[in-house]
Amino acid sequence: MVTYQGESQLEALGDASRRAIVALLSAGPAPVGLLAAQLPISRPAVSQHLSVLKTAGLVRDRAEGTRRVYSLDPGGVEQVRAFLDAFWGGDLKRFAAFVEQQTSQPDPPG
Repeated sequence: MVTYQGESQLEALGDASRRAIVALLSAGPAPVGLLAAQLPISRPAVSQHLSVLKTAGLVRDRAEGTRRVYSLDPGGVEQVRAFLDAFWGGDLKRFAAFVEQQTSQPDPPG
């Protein structure tokens, strides 16, 4: 049951290896072998993590000859961003209200 936007993406990012894969893919598309060479986990483990990330909508793949090349899926990344922006936007509004309150009050005598 999905209870909020970005839930499946955030669950997928709960694993440190998956976060590392997403970080590597943020630099550009890469095949499994290249990702595995940069991580302390096996190639089959990288493939399993990519499968979870793909199911969550965070990565997509395309055939390139006999290999699959993975890249970030902007739609899934945007869902995570929208979820986090909801908190950030509220913080910014509260900060702006605080600043406005402070600037509208006269300076104390001193």
